[in-house]
Amino acid sequence: MIVLAESEELQEILAAMDSGAVGYIPASVGVDAIVDAATLASSGGSFLPAASLRALRDTLAPTPSPQSIGALLDGNLTCRQAAVAEALRRGKPNKIIAYELRVSESTVKIHIRSIMKKLNASNRTEAAFRLNHANPLDP
Repeated sequence: MIVLAESEELQEILAAMDSGAVGYIPASVGVDAIVDAATLASSGGSFLPAASLRALRDTLAPTPSPQSIGALLDGNLTCRQAAVAEALRRGKPNKIIAYELRVSESTVKIHIRSIMKKLNASNRTEAAFRLNHANPLDP
């Protein structure tokens, strides 16, 4: 059984799979994906939307706290820099970081530059990448 549904909620997908479905196809996918899912299911495979699997991975993956990020960088970050680093690691834009930490965007930019320097990163994307890995100081 393959479920065709409007919802892409992870709970809905898991409920369908627990009920015996071998595939879950949200309405947002195209006809080609539906045909491929049916072919995969008939061959004994299972089909789940990739976005839902990424959401599940993010749910299961441990999220380092600002304190652990500071420890990861050998304690070279202030508490505020660690909070900015955590937000940067999550991909938040400067405006949102500033709002959440109740500081100005220019203060966030200064913290990000400092974090980038400590990580030896040439841009914020590289800094976020390094923050998402076990040892960001490795080349």
